[in-house]
Amino acid sequence: MKDIEIQKTNRRSFMKASGKAVAAGGLAFPSVTFGKPDSRKLKIGFIGCGGRGTGAATQALTADSNVELWAMGDVSRDRLDRSLKSVKGSHGNKVNVEEKRQFVGLDSYSKVLDSGIDLAILTTPPGFRPQHFKAAVDAGMHVFLEKPMATDAPGLRSVMESAELAKKKGLSVVAGFCWRYHEARREFYKRIHEGEIGDLLSVYATYYTGPVKPMPADSSRKEEWSDIEWQVRNWYNFAWCGGDGLIEQAVHSVDKVGWAMKDKPPLSCVAVGGRQIPNNSGNIFDHFEINYLYEEGVRGYLGCRQQRGCHNENNDYLIGSEGRAEIAGGRCVIHNKKGRWDYRGPQPNMYQVEHDEMYLAIRRGEPINDGKRMCTSTMMALMGRMAAYTGRQVSWDMAMNSKEDRFPKDLNWNTGKHEVPPLATPGISQTIAPHKWG
Repeated sequence: MKDIEIQKTNRRSFMKASGKAVAAGGLAFPSVTFGKPDSRKLKIGFIGCGGRGTGAATQALTADSNVELWAMGDVSRDRLDRSLKSVKGSHGNKVNVEEKRQFVGLDSYSKVLDSGIDLAILTTPPGFRPQHFKAAVDAGMHVFLEKPMATDAPGLRSVMESAELAKKKGLSVVAGFCWRYHEARREFYKRIHEGEIGDLLSVYATYYTGPVKPMPADSSRKEEWSDIEWQVRNWYNFAWCGGDGLIEQAVHSVDKVGWAMKDKPPLSCVAVGGRQIPNNSGNIFDHFEINYLYEEGVRGYLGCRQQRGCHNENNDYLIGSEGRAEIAGGRCVIHNKKGRWDYRGPQPNMYQVEHDEMYLAIRRGEPINDGKRMCTSTMMALMGRMAAYTGRQVSWDMAMNSKEDRFPKDLNWNTGKHEVPPLATPGISQTIAPHKWG
């Protein structure tokens, strides 16, 4: 416990220093002068060269003065080339990705990890996260991995094991639950946990937005594309690869519910959801409403929707025994008997802070490990999907022990076959094996 408190203090002190620098017009990043116990030039490899991966790589190169981008991997040569060009444009002097360290294919992750890197950035579709995270930790890499951590319970259990191994190895593991690195929200939830609205009674989180990656017409599939290529190209729309909109996107709001509840798992949940807009051969819902039950009747609620032409909102509403609080429109506000509190402090870029703090921790030899909370939040989203897909009440233990394995057995890019389950039908679909419904 003492070590944890020291780590929190160091990170808090760094954020205060960063905030002052921002107020003065620039962010003070850690430099090689911190140097101990790890002052080496750190070689970075990143796997998954889409927009989020490119952003993460750019932020990593910004975070520390003695790093270099060493290797890259993706299933698409074009995407890798675009990403490399983008990163070179902003950090050319820190990019050392020779042609022999540019890897393409579903096995590119292992080649990146074998290329001599010290830190891996994992930003592929989340269905691959357990496989890639395990390989990175087994190889002794520090890891930045995007949310969510898995798309089914077996995958998440693997991530949990890898996170524990990383802790034993003294490796930093930083998760892309970016709001946890947002200074206003850090102060907001700190005050909530200190009792500024009394005992927390309920949290309602919203994630109402438009479609993220609409599924193309099935007729656009080329004859030579295998099931695997077609599904990975349209990864967001297949539950095994993207998890569903709840797990891939609204998990940020699930994470804030978990944060408000001090990351204590819920006892159970019920949910409704479905698909109102046709999704062709995809099999994900476009709306969910989840009701999480905690001890003493405390409730957490989540509403999410991804449809055009509808009300958009990404807010959080908290009710306590002595007040209320909300995060809405970029404002963090608390109302209690003392009056109203609004966050007025610095707001450095949370995506950058994730990496700033990670490299600072590596340089100081005080590893950050987001493993427990990142897995709790992911499982909360998974159990919500289970409840919505089946129409059943799902307990935490039931979700954690689920053997529903959605990951394909044949990952051959050219010939791989994978028949995805049809769109779930509540009351009929049975997706929490081995549980037997009465």
